[in-house]
Amino acid sequence: MTIKVGDRVPSATLKQMTKEGPGNITTDEVFKGKTVVLFSVPGAFTPTCHAKHLPGFLQRLDELKAKGVDTVACLAVNDVFVMDAWGKAGGVGDKIVMLADGNAEFSRALGLELDASAFGMGIRGKRFALVAVDGVVKTLEIEAPGEFKVSAADYMLGRL
Repeated sequence: MTIKVGDRVPSATLKQMTKEGPGNITTDEVFKGKTVVLFSVPGAFTPTCHAKHLPGFLQRLDELKAKGVDTVACLAVNDVFVMDAWGKAGGVGDKIVMLADGNAEFSRALGLELDASAFGMGIRGKRFALVAVDGVVKTLEIEAPGEFKVSAADYMLGRL
């Protein structure tokens, strides 16, 4: 079942690169007591994700923070090393939390997995964005297949 507005973000453990190497980060650590914008992409370095989605959130970060967002996080069904490399290539630094959902367990728990096997990509996460306050979903925007509109930074700014 797909998560919806009013639902609590499910408990999960994701991967994040730390100074010491790959580390675990729980959804509680990401969401508890914070206003979080989480956006999900089908894959790091894929055309729309790399050229538009990640850069858009990076460019609009100050405006998101001015509207009360504590954390902006990017989720993809990629391994932690790919997410780290993508963050470095995109100049993210510590501005956006790069979350690896390597086995798509969190994406499945959200009900937002995507079967991209026809494209040679296996199971991925759908393109979406949500706003959660203290772990409760307040806004959820799921893109139609092949679209990039409602999960973009500009659109999400208007939803805050």
